[in-house]
Amino acid sequence: MQRVKNNNPKNSKVYLVGSGIASLASAIYLIKDARVVGENIHILEQDEILGGALDGAGDPENGFIIRGGRMHEEHFVCYWDLLSNIPSYDDPGVSVKDESFEFNSRYVSHAQARLLKDGKRMDLSSFELSLKDQMELVKLTFASESSLDNIRIQDWFNKEFFDTNFWYLWTTMFAFQKWSSVAAMRRYMKRFIHLVSGMPRLGGIMRTKYNQYHSVVVPLKRYLKERGVYFDMQTQVIDIEFDLSEDKKMAIILQTVNKNGTEEKIDLGENDYVFITNGSITECTDNGSWTKAPVLKKKSSSGAWMLWEKIAKKDKTFGNPSVFSDNIDLQKWYSYTVTIKDDTFHDYMEDFSGNLNGTGGLVTITDSNWLMSIVIARQPHFPNQPKDVKVFWGYGLYPDNEGNYVKKKMSECNGKEILEELWHHLKIQDLMKPIVDSGKVNCIPVAMPFIDSLFMPCAKGDRPDVLPKGTMNFAFIGQFAEVPKDCVFTVEYSVRCAQTAVYGLFETGRDVLPVYDSIHKPEVLINAMKALSK
Repeated sequence: MQRVKNNNPKNSKVYLVGSGIASLASAIYLIKDARVVGENIHILEQDEILGGALDGAGDPENGFIIRGGRMHEEHFVCYWDLLSNIPSYDDPGVSVKDESFEFNSRYVSHAQARLLKDGKRMDLSSFELSLKDQMELVKLTFASESSLDNIRIQDWFNKEFFDTNFWYLWTTMFAFQKWSSVAAMRRYMKRFIHLVSGMPRLGGIMRTKYNQYHSVVVPLKRYLKERGVYFDMQTQVIDIEFDLSEDKKMAIILQTVNKNGTEEKIDLGENDYVFITNGSITECTDNGSWTKAPVLKKKSSSGAWMLWEKIAKKDKTFGNPSVFSDNIDLQKWYSYTVTIKDDTFHDYMEDFSGNLNGTGGLVTITDSNWLMSIVIARQPHFPNQPKDVKVFWGYGLYPDNEGNYVKKKMSECNGKEILEELWHHLKIQDLMKPIVDSGKVNCIPVAMPFIDSLFMPCAKGDRPDVLPKGTMNFAFIGQFAEVPKDCVFTVEYSVRCAQTAVYGLFETGRDVLPVYDSIHKPEVLINAMKALSK
């Protein structure tokens, strides 16, 4: 049956499962382009706070915390389209987009200490790729995606490739592992080939003024609240009932449970819709502390993954969640946020790196058994951060390895032990000991079981289409819905899902903005090939 777009949604109700950037963007487009009444939109969120993977919280006394940060660049056309009309956190007369571009015109990424070894900056004038490595990269970039189902990166390249500067830059910039999907790597090569020549200095990478919760999520929430959108917090969708036939698929009932354990059924009328965030990269995260390691939780405690597993059993076009969620040991990594009531560390890193804070970005310690990286953002990174308090973030890609100095797995370490390992690698133990002993430092580690789940090797159909064949009133959105050509682990991917869903179900007069096509620009290809061959 042919789907008919709704051109008069005055009485339509729309339920958005989850409150990540895909849901928030969907709500914006539903109001702005589809003309859905704000009071008829409900965002159903199982947690106490919005934003999904765009987070940032805390205070100077108890410590700030960021689980991670999504990369930005100027060619995120859907994302910047979304934020072009959203008033910024600090100034209602300036959009989030304009604030971000202005901020990045003043603090330009130009990392001078991107990779370290033995506490010293590494020479990155060469990617160290052999001719064979270069040929394999080119071959991958132009391979057909259909030929790469379930193939890992380590199946494509020889083992020497993983000792090159290129791989250390790549794996830590994008969080790919050796066992990640080579098809996903291919998409990144095609999508971001214009950034390849700038990889050693993080050229072209953009940041928000504050952490992404305050710079992006709070302004979106304000905009939606002003238009009457309901935020049903601590409301978990535990199942969705469908009316399924060969040519027509309708969602008919949402089953929810609230924080008190009360279950409720929401009947969907013939003009009602549901947008489903299937899966989550930040689900089941656990915070540790200065004295306690975080706990690695199991999938059974995850609302998002358990919901997708239930619905996937009902129709083969609803995807295959187990591919992405059944190997936690291959998907997890641990991050940590450090709050310091002292300038010593930040002053040292500015002198050591040659980067003013906010211009250096990612610093990776290549001889760390945990493959530790840190990011020093422009201060303040939080609106409520006093001038005498500094914050930085870090993560480790190999948390099950024993530390070089702290003889424990990173996954078993508390915040104090993680910093001891970091000080050791930077060779600043004596410098930092008085500050740590004075109690001016806090470090909060976080365990994230599913953070790399979106990169797991998969095949066509494992991610459901945003609008599966026959869909009449529902869509899949977020990192585990299929968006051709674009790259997961980006905010752009989630916002493109939102556009695809809204413009596919409602008559808006707008088309989904195309993916930036740098792979077909001759000057970009020439620059990339020159960089790869150095």
